[in-house]
Amino acid sequence: MTFDFIPLRLHFVARSPVRFPVGMPANILRGGFGITLKRIASSEIYSRIFEPKLPGGPSGLADAPRPFAFRARHLDGRLIAPGECFHFDVNIFDVRDDAVSCFTQVFSELARQGLGPTRGRAELTGADGILQRLRLEPAPDPVAQIRIEFLTPTELKSNAQIAERPEFPILLGRIRDRISTLRAVYGSGPLAIDFGAMGERAGGVKLTRCDITPVALERRSSRTGQTHPIGGFIGSAEYKGELAEFVPYIEAARWIGVGRHTAWGKGEIQVDACYSGVLNSTPRSP
Repeated sequence: MTFDFIPLRLHFVARSPVRFPVGMPANILRGGFGITLKRIASSEIYSRIFEPKLPGGPSGLADAPRPFAFRARHLDGRLIAPGECFHFDVNIFDVRDDAVSCFTQVFSELARQGLGPTRGRAELTGADGILQRLRLEPAPDPVAQIRIEFLTPTELKSNAQIAERPEFPILLGRIRDRISTLRAVYGSGPLAIDFGAMGERAGGVKLTRCDITPVALERRSSRTGQTHPIGGFIGSAEYKGELAEFVPYIEAARWIGVGRHTAWGKGEIQVDACYSGVLNSTPRSP
């Protein structure tokens, strides 16, 4: 089994000051993307990319996961001066032919209109992204320990409650389910695995060190005016056990994110394990 995606990097040069408040870069990009997409694209494309639905879909969910995840952590708190170059990434999981051109067109228009709270104008100068394919088969060599860095606020739910700690069965379960749903909606179909048996094996992996810090953030919806919490925890966790089966899923989570609100950059992780599951050219770090 494999998981396909396109890591798209968009390059810009600022024409007036562009400000990205602390904790807000990916949220700003997501919001601007949705507004601009709705204005310039067809209703079919807008619904497919920004408001996908799952009639009778997995687990009875009404809303499908959005087929993208922004990566803009490096812009946190930045003020981009006129003439300065900057970039951000968006990982795309709907890999049909028009996906890259859609994102490129929307952000070219959005940059001309203005980004961020000061509506700083910028010019799109380039875009690069190539289809990547990740293996989901077990790592070829034993893996007994991994360390995961939670780079952006992460929220994990278990039994309809927010988990206080990233215990491995909870973490792996959310990653596995997200991969399976993304494949079901945008790829080659849900994972052909025994979910229950995998969950039992994940229960044998222990959280041996946990150093996490809660982060409180809110976003205000431009459509409704309501505020929504987008915080979570950041930090690191170490796990020990028989991990070879799970490493490919965790590797995929570097690109898709894990937990709630991954579309606007939450749940970004980094993995410390000697493993890469990419079949073709190695993608850049997310």
